[in-house]
Amino acid sequence: MDTAIFYDGIEGPIRILITAPVMYLFIIASVRLSCKRSTSQMNNFDWVVTVAMGSIAASSIVLDGVTLLEAALATGVLLTLLYLVTRLVIISPLKARVIKPEPHLLVLEGVCLEITMRDERVASEEVEAAVRSAGLTGIDEAQRVILETDAIFSVGPTGDRSAVNVTLDGVAGMPPQSGRTT
Repeated sequence: MDTAIFYDGIEGPIRILITAPVMYLFIIASVRLSCKRSTSQMNNFDWVVTVAMGSIAASSIVLDGVTLLEAALATGVLLTLLYLVTRLVIISPLKARVIKPEPHLLVLEGVCLEITMRDERVASEEVEAAVRSAGLTGIDEAQRVILETDAIFSVGPTGDRSAVNVTLDGVAGMPPQSGRTT
């Protein structure tokens, strides 16, 4: 049996003992400098950066061919791209629609919008779970259920008109003037 599977010399373990804490501290410092966004409720591009940073860190720790400088540079580039994309989304609503998904209405006045749920690949069990988490006993008690851009469900109970005016303006599938008061 080849012992290199278990141990291939002292260089590998020493490299890991050095690179792991350095990358760990570098990522903590980078995330701290880049603001809370990189660790908040994630949308698609936040998630991509987070996964890529983990892959870069792991590569620098266990692969001989990836230096700490290369890993640090790659992490910095990803966080810079995240910053630039989020700035672009803030200053350009048109580009925001291209980059970020829009929220989708899944339930309106206690009725599941089956076509939207199918298009968004959301099972009725997921909606029911979100409704239960909101303290309601059934979908019929939900005025609306919205699949937000970060894949979280927002549930508004029947009779809750507090957020109908403005907060539903960007929601896909919201019927014009449905339940809105002026």
